[in-house]
Amino acid sequence: MLPSLVPCVGKTAWLYLQAWPNPVFEGDALTLQCQGWKNTPLSQVKFYRDGKFLHSPKKTQTLSMEAATVQSSGQYSCTGQVMYIPQIFTLTSETVMVQVQELFPPPVLSASPSPEPREGSLVTLRCQTKLHPLRSTLRLLFSFHKDSHTLQDRGPHPELCIPGVKEGDSGLYWCEVALKGGQVQKQSPQLGVRVQAPVSCPVLTLHHGPTDPAVGDMVQLLCEAQRGSPPILYLFYLDEKIVGNHSAPCGGNASLLFPVKSEQDAGNYSCEAENGVSRERSEPKKLSLKGSQVLSIPTSSNWLVPWLPVSLLGMMVIAAALLVYLRPWRKAGPLPSQIPPPAPGGEQCPLYANVQHQKEKDEGIVYSVVHRTSKRSEARPAEFAAERKDSPIIYAEVRCLQPSEVSSKEVNIRSTLQESLGDCEEVLC
Repeated sequence: MLPSLVPCVGKTAWLYLQAWPNPVFEGDALTLQCQGWKNTPLSQVKFYRDGKFLHSPKKTQTLSMEAATVQSSGQYSCTGQVMYIPQIFTLTSETVMVQVQELFPPPVLSASPSPEPREGSLVTLRCQTKLHPLRSTLRLLFSFHKDSHTLQDRGPHPELCIPGVKEGDSGLYWCEVALKGGQVQKQSPQLGVRVQAPVSCPVLTLHHGPTDPAVGDMVQLLCEAQRGSPPILYLFYLDEKIVGNHSAPCGGNASLLFPVKSEQDAGNYSCEAENGVSRERSEPKKLSLKGSQVLSIPTSSNWLVPWLPVSLLGMMVIAAALLVYLRPWRKAGPLPSQIPPPAPGGEQCPLYANVQHQKEKDEGIVYSVVHRTSKRSEARPAEFAAERKDSPIIYAEVRCLQPSEVSSKEVNIRSTLQESLGDCEEVLC
């Protein structure tokens, strides 16, 4: 008599687990079946994944998953009760590794030419992913969303064009890719799009007391660009020199407060706004101080042009005045050609020569040549004539008086002069 075969309790070949399809992809229906040796009937079948209880069907030995996901991957096993009269045994199958393959990776959303486009430009959103080579015949559908709004419903096109973007188009964008039928759908990470708007021309305002400030008073410069993407950098200028700067991370205005230290703080103030997209300069505002007048210095070299004719006219007037003033001094009569030189080794005495009347309007005025000589030079007339060329000449203005105009005082002066000259002789006209 042959002995009866009784299964060993525990993991034996009396119970095994099957899984299909193989390979299995996302969206596929995954089926698990627990079977006894030679199709031995089982009861109380239970399924486990990674050692944790998963499910216990009531009247079947099969577990079906309608749409497998990557999270469905793991180590699967099953248990069941086998009856061998008069005993009931609980058996456990060997583990089976189930690896659910990704049908396509999560999409990635990109913006071209940049996620920070300039206002008015064309922006193209691309939702990119790729099917597994073993499932390349499947069809994917794409949709685009911004914040909580749908920009484009599911369709076959993986791109979305936004022409002429505006500052209001800034926000968080994302796309979704779904398998036709909806079994598998995946979303992209959010992409922040920030449209860069150029700054408008800023407006500069000067704040001080009701009157012009004086030295020691406080002055505030307020600069504001009404529009433009932040952050905005403001620069403050006095004429063409930077006197301060301020950044507005969230946009808005910026101010500069300073005390007036001297008259050098007066002048033309302006401000500039810049945000990386554009740069604009405000109109200048003039700051005057009490009791002072500030002259605006032209910024261009063309300021010389209007002043050039005035300068030339002024020079001509000055030259004409000098010519009129110096003209009488050039009315001298013919100068003497022979002037006695100083006597060598002898004492010089004054000599008056070439005294003559001029025109009627200059009556009484003459020009004369004056030298000093000695009586001893008369004894050497030849030597005297040869050296008189190099004799220094002194021009003087002499007015010949009429006999009726000569007073007794003048006669006394002449006699005194003759006594002082000693043995020199006097030559008069």
